[in-house]
Amino acid sequence: MPVVDVINLDGKKVGQVELADTVFGAEINEHLLHEASRWYLNSLRSGTAKTKDKSEVSGAGRKLWKQKGTGRARIGSIRSPLWRHGGTVHGPKPRSYEYALPKKMQLGALRSALSAKLAEQKLVVIEAWAIETHKTKTLRLALGKLNAEKTALLVAGTENRNLELASRNMVGVKLSSTNTLQAYDVLRHDRLLLSKDAVARLVRTLDPNHESVSAPHVETIAPAATPATPRKEAAPRAKAEKATKKTATAKKPAPKKGKG
Repeated sequence: MPVVDVINLDGKKVGQVELADTVFGAEINEHLLHEASRWYLNSLRSGTAKTKDKSEVSGAGRKLWKQKGTGRARIGSIRSPLWRHGGTVHGPKPRSYEYALPKKMQLGALRSALSAKLAEQKLVVIEAWAIETHKTKTLRLALGKLNAEKTALLVAGTENRNLELASRNMVGVKLSSTNTLQAYDVLRHDRLLLSKDAVARLVRTLDPNHESVSAPHVETIAPAATPATPRKEAAPRAKAEKATKKTATAKKPAPKKGKG
């Protein structure tokens, strides 16, 4: 397992941590990195390009001259695509450029990106993002001590409001959480700064040998007891009418048999 020094925000070494080979020592797959970067950039495209077709441009819809006898080419509308200021044929329409990328490819690309940063010795493990103020100056001084003078990607394991406010106004610095970390961001920034809890979360998420917690079988779960609904009693008037009908039917004499 690769061993990396743990550094505090003052740039001093405070310990060491072992990184998992399956996450930070994986084989670098350039094809996966390309596919993941292409997928991520396509998801950021707005897709708002739009041109007007024949029915949307301005102009009357009347026929300019009669079909025959003028010596000119036949024309049906001034908004024809063949004319200047006419409509556009097969132009772009608003659309989404997103497409699905398998989850295994996304995780594999992220493992390759983390392994590439570690191989380039541009991965730094921070003890904790303990920033007492939201001022940008404080974070800028801390990044200078960590040799992150160019672009830097900060990864935090938990929510840190001061770190979020201090980093959002810095050019070339981006803050990401472990569950939104992308391989494109890792490759795009020069330095990758991970907190210790972020490293632990990434190992649990990206380690293919990590055992997932299995849910109990459905048959072993007892169904919830439903309260019995009380049966509504019939109205007294309806009961009386039903009893009267039964009495009239019982008192009705049987028909006499005729002589054969």
